[in-house]
Amino acid sequence: MPQLGLGVFQVAEDETTAAVLTALACGYRSIDTAALYGNEAAVGAAIKTCGILREDLFVTTKLWNSDQGTDKVRPAVERSLAKLGVDYVDLYLIHWPVPSTDRYVETWQAFERLSAEGLARAIGVSNFTIPHLRRLMAETSTVPSVNQIELHPGFQQQDLREFHAAHDIVTEAWSPLGQGAALAHPVVRDLAQRHGKTPAQIVLRWHIDIGNVAIPKSVTPSRISENIDVFDFELTTEDLRLLEALDTGTRVGPDPEAVGTRPSGFSTRIDQTL
Repeated sequence: MPQLGLGVFQVAEDETTAAVLTALACGYRSIDTAALYGNEAAVGAAIKTCGILREDLFVTTKLWNSDQGTDKVRPAVERSLAKLGVDYVDLYLIHWPVPSTDRYVETWQAFERLSAEGLARAIGVSNFTIPHLRRLMAETSTVPSVNQIELHPGFQQQDLREFHAAHDIVTEAWSPLGQGAALAHPVVRDLAQRHGKTPAQIVLRWHIDIGNVAIPKSVTPSRISENIDVFDFELTTEDLRLLEALDTGTRVGPDPEAVGTRPSGFSTRIDQTL
């Protein structure tokens, strides 16, 4: 799984194909979408026309909350595969735990069957907390490969990251730039000046250096190119200490305990780099 990918949350369907093709031309090989986003078919169009072998791409999509449950998972993944135009996804995630419906355990058991059949090469979760993960591990036979969570300098989730490390779960950060809030912080701006990089590149390099996978979103070609240009420098131990001190425990998205079957609680700014 590449450590840096393109996220297409809140990217309009008519902008998605061009954004993905731009990313692939810049060297990205990981694309993250979801049934909820309404742009799986546009991602699929880019996959079909990009000229890159399928096995060289890492494609992630997610099961939406209303499709949780034993009998709903397979039809949902088949719809996603058809829209993407692929025979399998590299990673399939439960989008939110939705504890109010209490279906994530049976949903995960259905994911295990999808994995065994080869429809998903890896299975994971998104927005799960430590109690949710503990329950999955106690009641099923497969530990999630990935937990995709809100994670940025203002909301670093240290306890959850430590739990992931102890159980070989990859930490994947959505909204890795905190919807742009981190980019205006004086510490980030000072580090950018010192390293000759942009604030976004400093924050994305921070994710890389602490071991996260990150999926920044943009539809702007210059930003897409900028976001992947982070592998020619490293942050120092002191840089990392300064960035660690920016944690305020403040979310930009909703609390996983409160999310139900209808999407809510998200910013609607489309062109904001996430």
